[in-house]
Amino acid sequence: MKQATLSGSIYVEGKGLHTGLHIRLALHPAAEDSGIRITRTDLAGKPCCEAHVGYVSGTSRGTVLENGDWKVSTVEHLLSALYALGVTNCLIETDGPEVPILDGSALPYVRLIEQVGVKQQETEAKEWIVKEPIEFEHNGSRMLIEPANRFEAFVKIDFPSPIVHIQYAELNDLNLYGSDVAPARTFCFLREIQTLLHLGLIKGGDLQNAVVIYDKKMWQWSLNRLADKLGQPRMDNKQLGYLCELKFHNEPARHKLLDLIGDMSLLGVRIRGRITAEKPGHGFNTWCGKQLRDKGLIV
Repeated sequence: MKQATLSGSIYVEGKGLHTGLHIRLALHPAAEDSGIRITRTDLAGKPCCEAHVGYVSGTSRGTVLENGDWKVSTVEHLLSALYALGVTNCLIETDGPEVPILDGSALPYVRLIEQVGVKQQETEAKEWIVKEPIEFEHNGSRMLIEPANRFEAFVKIDFPSPIVHIQYAELNDLNLYGSDVAPARTFCFLREIQTLLHLGLIKGGDLQNAVVIYDKKMWQWSLNRLADKLGQPRMDNKQLGYLCELKFHNEPARHKLLDLIGDMSLLGVRIRGRITAEKPGHGFNTWCGKQLRDKGLIV
């Protein structure tokens, strides 16, 4: 497979999921062997670093990259789209500490990339060809990476929830990413939101950029107060379920697959192999990536 970059520049803006800031983002074509790099245009000297697993500094409700003053969070949806569409070289510019959440999925980024097109370059892309099975387990999560003729991924999620519980999602052809994976939105449980707000997160979250799951009954007064704080309509505390219409019956699992692809793209190589992940999350995904790097399997 050859390296590839964008055929033109892309400009997009929107609010950050956690900071709530209005952020302007630009994606530009980049030279061969430059990789995916992110520049903070709002900081002195406009520091720029490669989007690489070695810079992962946090994984609370999103993947955070950091190197000195340079810090960018919620990078996984954009990186997932770039990887799936074969973009290996791209300069990303952001004027804030976060990537815009847009509708909570990777679909807006896929559409923008498809509009400008992807240009093949002359140099071969770095590829990791999985030769033998590799398995990781950590804190109840498991990942198995096996040989395959192309990139494939399978995800199983299992939450102690009567609404979500066990779900599966699979992608055996990256050409189907745009239709089968990219539209899946990030999700959270309503019972978690108060804690997330207390931690200073999801300041930009709403029902337009996340699937919210109401799976454990709350007091009506508590539910009303939370709805008012979020600027959302009040709801009946007896009606458990999803607070929006799903795009897929297993949308949460598909989004976990989307995140997995974005996090594994931080290895900086194309992967020829099959990844099976049980109970994946940003912390576990990037921990596995660091293990692969530390074992010398990824240079």
